[in-house]
Amino acid sequence: MEISIDSVAQMHQLGAKIGTKLRSGDVVVLTGELGSGKTTLTQGIATAFGVKSITSPTFVISRIHKGEPNFIHIDAYRLIGNNLNAFADLDFESYLKNSVFIIEWGSDFVSTLTEQFLEIVIKQGESEDSRVVTLIPTGDRWAGLEL
Repeated sequence: MEISIDSVAQMHQLGAKIGTKLRSGDVVVLTGELGSGKTTLTQGIATAFGVKSITSPTFVISRIHKGEPNFIHIDAYRLIGNNLNAFADLDFESYLKNSVFIIEWGSDFVSTLTEQFLEIVIKQGESEDSRVVTLIPTGDRWAGLEL
């Protein structure tokens, strides 16, 4: 599924819509260049869970927002180039059952958590503020996803 986005507000709205589809155990992987809108999309997703303050966890790798379910935002950028154990050692798997995960730069690591995930690829559009967002469902959990 491919979606055209023309503004930061639209990216936020898309995130909010995606957030309504998520439940405990779900993993969303965000892929895109620096500044593409991954954190903005995450902010929108977080609104569905009542999480208001989202900043990129680049330097701390992850932020856990407690709730029902927990909302876990991971930025795996600093782990790129490491083996899978670097991610697995962070023990996110123990949170999987009661949490929703949003993993920026996570395509190399998602297999340590689950075989079923939603990958969202964000690419620059034709104008400075526009983006092309592609949703790539993997596994039965995401079959037939509609927004």
